[in-house]
Amino acid sequence: MKTKHTYIKDIAMVFAMALSFWSCEDQYERVGEEAGTFVFPQSVSEGFTLTYTEAGKEMTNQDTTLTRAVVKLSAARNENYENMRFRYQVFPEGMRLEFYDDEGQMNIIEADFAMVYTDTNLIELKGNVVLTSHDGKKLEAPQMYYDRANNWIFTESSFRYTNPEDGTIMMGKGMDFDRNFTKVQAQRTDGVIVIKEEES
Repeated sequence: MKTKHTYIKDIAMVFAMALSFWSCEDQYERVGEEAGTFVFPQSVSEGFTLTYTEAGKEMTNQDTTLTRAVVKLSAARNENYENMRFRYQVFPEGMRLEFYDDEGQMNIIEADFAMVYTDTNLIELKGNVVLTSHDGKKLEAPQMYYDRANNWIFTESSFRYTNPEDGTIMMGKGMDFDRNFTKVQAQRTDGVIVIKEEES
């Protein structure tokens, strides 16, 4: 049977343990990346598809005219961070971009991961990035950027370019081109380039 003295001793022991835990509390002030600011998306979409269209002429609110698809973006998942000061969207499970030229021919870019920076009109593509043109040309790189405002695509990474039509295989580092793959500028290249001789 516990006496009054035993109860007081038990209470003192519990109080001492509580004090010891309180004194061991982490007093370290975290700054920078350690601070761990939590960021939550404004919305999350599954089976995401977005189509950019263009009208053939300038329109007023009274006009009706046919529009054509210019870019179609599709992804398994979209995380929207438009609620942040620097607005952006993330496609953590990859994305597919389809570009249509004036004749309706489609060029495709696919990547394992993508970020769309809303205020700069820039799309960053990372991981197994592959651009395939409507005529079978292919450009592969670990990272590419698409400038939506200027319809320009570029990479500072290593790349591999193949053209099945003439057997060209080109490798290098750094390349930029328009979305229709008609204007191409490479910075450093090496590989096999086939030059067809004219028959006499």
